[in-house]
Order: sequence, then structure tokens, then C-alpha cells
Amino acid sequence: MRACRKCHKLTEKDTCSVCGGVTSTHWSGYISIIDSDNSEIAKKMQIKVPGEYALKVR
Repeated sequence: MRACRKCHKLTEKDTCSVCGGVTSTHWSGYISIIDSDNSEIAKKMQIKVPGEYALKVR
């Protein structure tokens, strides 16, 4: 798995499907956002699209 350096979205590709940013294999932590509109964590991380995200990306 790879994580986007901009939005932290997890993906298998070299570029992010959400924001088009470059992805990295160096990430830690994992969170799954189901309802981004009502999630306090999604609001703090500025996540607008439900999905799987890394907590920290290098």
C-alpha cells in the first residue's frame, strides 16, 4: 500500500485518485472514514471523501 503525501489517502498507485498527489510507501497508522460529513476526526484531518487513510506520511 501507498499513501498520498497531500491528503493521506491509501492507494496501490503512484498518484492519488483523490487529489493527484504523489504517493509514498513510508507511512504509519491507519484510519477508515465511513461518514466524512459527521466525523470529528475527518474534520480535523480535512477529509472530504470516505475511505482509508494513513495517519502519518513521510
